[in-house]
Amino acid sequence: ADDDARARDVMTEVYRPLYLNQAPLVFTSRRTSELIKYAGNAFLAMKITFINEMADLCEKVDANVQDVARGIGLDGRIGGKFLHAGPGYGGSCFPKDTLALVKTAQDFDSPVRLVETTVAINDNRKRAMGRKVIAAAGGDVRGRKVAVLGLTFKPNTDDMRDSPAITVVQTLQDAGAHVVGYDPEGMENAKKLMEGLDFAKDPYEAAAEADVLVIVTEWNEFRALDFRRLKAVMKAPVLVDLRNIYRPDEVAKHGFAYASVGRHQ
Repeated sequence: ADDDARARDVMTEVYRPLYLNQAPLVFTSRRTSELIKYAGNAFLAMKITFINEMADLCEKVDANVQDVARGIGLDGRIGGKFLHAGPGYGGSCFPKDTLALVKTAQDFDSPVRLVETTVAINDNRKRAMGRKVIAAAGGDVRGRKVAVLGLTFKPNTDDMRDSPAITVVQTLQDAGAHVVGYDPEGMENAKKLMEGLDFAKDPYEAAAEADVLVIVTEWNEFRALDFRRLKAVMKAPVLVDLRNIYRPDEVAKHGFAYASVGRHQ
């Protein structure tokens, strides 16, 4: 108990700067604190996966997932964060913590089926996004060039861990595509993880002679692409926007065929 009290004093001092900003400190048992971390990340991973499944449904029934997300996000019990449809979650925390929670629950014979399913859906989704690109390119990418913008799991990092781009690129390569990638910060790490991928110095070099251009990670640099320039250098003006960063009418007026996630094309 003395140890507990001393540890509590030490941790209170460590986190004091946060406490000044009214961040509450909650002291629990070690087991409970582990579960808070795992359960919190698993819940957010489920939230992402939920809106991704809604996106697929939206495409089928001709609805707009961004409007669905905005609508349900206005409900304070749900909240608008982590409701951005896309190619699935990656990174260090969500894949690791969802799997750790699943494994812990199985070890103690108390399985967490929702989280198990979240993991499976997310894994499948990354391949499905590769197939979405193939469909946008007319159903066949054998011997054709695909340009991929964004390789890291999220913008403003060089972290490639469990990035959707890895699986999307693999799916395209398995289908016979020649893939060229560009990322503002992740290319050094990508070189260690991705075989057979060529790298470009900017989006326009990546797009040169490409049959389809894919946005996988929503770097700010990709939010203001010069579509006139892209159209001039690409073999075919086809854009697949897996992060919904453009408006369909905006891209269409430049003469591009456009596919995004969970929105009527």
